[in-house]
Amino acid sequence: MTTAGEARTYPFSEARGLELDPTYRALRDEQPVARVRLPYGGEGWLATRYADVKTVMSDPRFSRAATVGKDIPRTTPARQQGTTILSMDPPEHSRLRKLVAKAFTARQIERLRARAQQVVDELLDRMAEQGPPADLVEGLALPLPITMICEMLGVPFDDRDRFRAWSDQLLGVTAFTAEEIEQARAEFRAYLAGLIEQRRRTPSDDMLGVLVQARDEDDKLTEDELVDFGITLLVAGHETTANQIGNFVYTLMANPEQLAKLRDNLDLVPSAVEELLRFIPLGNSAAFARVAVEDVELGGVLVKAGEAVLVSTASANRDAQVFDNPDQIDLERQDNAHVAFGHGVHHCLGAQLARLELQIALKSLLTRFPTLRPAVPIEEMVFKQGRLVRGLSALPVAW
Repeated sequence: MTTAGEARTYPFSEARGLELDPTYRALRDEQPVARVRLPYGGEGWLATRYADVKTVMSDPRFSRAATVGKDIPRTTPARQQGTTILSMDPPEHSRLRKLVAKAFTARQIERLRARAQQVVDELLDRMAEQGPPADLVEGLALPLPITMICEMLGVPFDDRDRFRAWSDQLLGVTAFTAEEIEQARAEFRAYLAGLIEQRRRTPSDDMLGVLVQARDEDDKLTEDELVDFGITLLVAGHETTANQIGNFVYTLMANPEQLAKLRDNLDLVPSAVEELLRFIPLGNSAAFARVAVEDVELGGVLVKAGEAVLVSTASANRDAQVFDNPDQIDLERQDNAHVAFGHGVHHCLGAQLARLELQIALKSLLTRFPTLRPAVPIEEMVFKQGRLVRGLSALPVAW
């Protein structure tokens, strides 16, 4: 085993667009599990190679639950909450996930295809009627996943501006203070609690209604878990996909030969979605640390019990030991076992829904507007700053 060496300041740099900091490549080659110093909570470890990243995400010796309430190394000012599924280990994590898992199976999601297509068609109709230029973020990327998750959960679409603002704050890194994030969390929880009380007065078979029944009739989760699970499903159900629709189109327009290739062969859309998921670093930095519950040898170093480990899935997805020419976009890439949706028990519950929405959005957009192009120089497009995930503030397009 090697020595840890001096801790590097992390994140390495302020994210610029969708570029991946070259430090990740250097670490994969020279120090795949490196000591890092984070803005909050001190020092921890950062895993950058594919194999090590998958190990940390799947090995029960690395715990999410052990982070709760502690001043662990992290990029966000707010500490991890204990009643969210994101900070649980099995069996508690499994108990909650099982309550909604059936709604997110490939078969169930496939049943949503016609509705998702209808939503996309209506959004593109509206864009066409209003004419170019159009903001693809407001016109398609945001309303598609928000509509779908609102209908699945039973959350009023008209409340989108409220929960969008709360989501933005919950995913803040440098854009908001810990106090602002906690205030947003409190307001979001009060909002969800109100919806839950509505379900108690008027039961329904939407996902929120199912969770209320699981709470009231079967005692399968606590009231706090119910509220926080609703928030997690609502935020995760729209935030990442909304950003990725914009990121996908931006990346294709920045690589016009790839855009032309896909437009000329729309059968490539499924593999293109997987490749863009692999290639685009959605996170501004690694998030959601785990804590070693015992001493573990990882990537040639000894991680001691109680130490925090973060993983960079973006770096893992560029590992040359796994992916040929990893820094190149290959829309026909085969055996694309990326970890954009995570790995292990915390693998993204909504992965199939995200795939469905991304595929339909991309194929429909290029079918409807085959001459799609940026309405302003690509280098002038502005990305949101200070957030956990990367995304455009606006995406002006013409056709």
